[in-house]
Formats: sequence, C-alpha cells, structure tokens
Amino acid sequence: MTVPDVAADRVSLAQVTATARDVRLDTDGPASVRGADVPKLEGDVLLSFADLNRELRASQVTFTGEGRDRVRARGTLPVAGHDLRLRAEARIVREGDRGIATHIGGMRPDIGDLATYRPGARASEGLHLSRASVARIAHETRKAKALLSVPAVVRRLGVPDSVVRAALRNEDKLTDLTGTPRFAHRAMQLNLIDLALDHPALLKRLGFDPALLDALPRLTRPVLADQLSLGFRLPEPPSGQLRLRDVRVEKDGIRVRLEGAGLAVGRK
Repeated sequence: MTVPDVAADRVSLAQVTATARDVRLDTDGPASVRGADVPKLEGDVLLSFADLNRELRASQVTFTGEGRDRVRARGTLPVAGHDLRLRAEARIVREGDRGIATHIGGMRPDIGDLATYRPGARASEGLHLSRASVARIAHETRKAKALLSVPAVVRRLGVPDSVVRAALRNEDKLTDLTGTPRFAHRAMQLNLIDLALDHPALLKRLGFDPALLDALPRLTRPVLADQLSLGFRLPEPPSGQLRLRDVRVEKDGIRVRLEGAGLAVGRK
C-alpha cells in the first residue's frame, strides 16, 4: 500500500510505501470490513526535498543530498531588507524509534562578496570581511584610511603605529601596507560585529547597512538551525509499534526504512 502526504510534525511525508503480511480482516464480507490486524509491516518513508522547501517556508533555499547522511542547503535568506546568500550542511540521524533529527553545521550567510557571517561566540565566528572585500580596501584609499584611523582596529591588525602614520601620509606606502598577505589575513580576522558597537561610522564607510549590522546578532545559531531543520516524527499508532530504521539521504529526499508490528486498522 502507498499513502501520500502523511502528516509528521512540521512537515508532511511525501510518500509512505509499505507491505503488510498475514493481515487478518474483521469483516462479515467484502462490503462490510470493520478493521484489520496487521501483525507485520515493512516499508519506506520519503521526506521530499521539494516538499521541505514549501512546508518550511524556505522556498529560497534548495536542499540536495550530499552523501549517505548529509544534506546541503544553498539559497538566500532575507535579513533587514537584504538577501544574504546562505550555505549550510545538515547531518541526518535517527532519533529514537520514530523520529529523524538534523544536526546543522557550517552555517554561513554571505553579504554579497562583502563579508561572511558565522553565528556564534568563538573568535572564528561573527562577521568577517571577505577576501574580495579586503582586496578592494587595498585599492580604495578612502576605505583604507578609514580602517587605519581607528586605534582599536590598528591594534587588532598588529601594525606598528609608525607604519600606520607613514601610510596615512603617503598613498604609496598605504597601498604597500594594505596589499600585503599579512594585512589581508589580519583584516579578515576582524569581527565587525564588535567594531560596529564602538565605530558604526567605520562600518558605514566600508559599505555596511547599519540596519543589517543591528539584525545580524539576532540571527543566532539556534534561530538558523530551526529554520533549516529537517527533523520529523511519525505519529504514534493507537496500538502496536511503528519504527523507523536505516536512515539514508538520496537525490530527491530522505528515505527511511519503516517497520511495524501488532498494528490495528479501523474499528474493532
């Protein structure tokens, strides 16, 4: 038997296909079947990627399979009037006998080619300039001077004050300084969220919308993970057992082996 669109928590399962064996009908004839006992059932559950886009209200995100237990998410995420390019990975695992859980990692909303936001509190997380953005600073005197005019930024970049003073007076020396691999590496390590609190004007000069800088800290890891969650649970049957087994990711969605025992269907 094949049952389409089975409700399972936040989503619907595109298809449940099962084979029941040794079914015993409670009937007085073909026209009066009151119910049935299903002692054994085996089948497959499909959670379609196409359905996920629609039901999780993430139509701008595309889910694709990435190996046997991983799903890749790519798309856009609207934040403060901007469409950020979103990248993330999810690992799919069985949770108990009836549920599927997703562990979201590698979440990276990109602000064009300007910066990348990684939600979290570690040093490698936060809002960081992209390599292309740092390269532009090396060729745009106004942005380079704005960055080097903030003592807190200079300290984080590890540039001696004498070198900074010389660079601010001479554009050739400014270009030499900002064009070095060391400067690019240090500049990409700056957490712009921290800078925005004390130096909002600097971030505006670098091309950031203040509204976006205000909204990003609220885009936490749990908030993003919830938006990208692919988890679901099968409804608990009124009698017997229904279990999920052998979770695997396929091209079109997440497929799980289904096993049941001692089930009852209809009125008894």
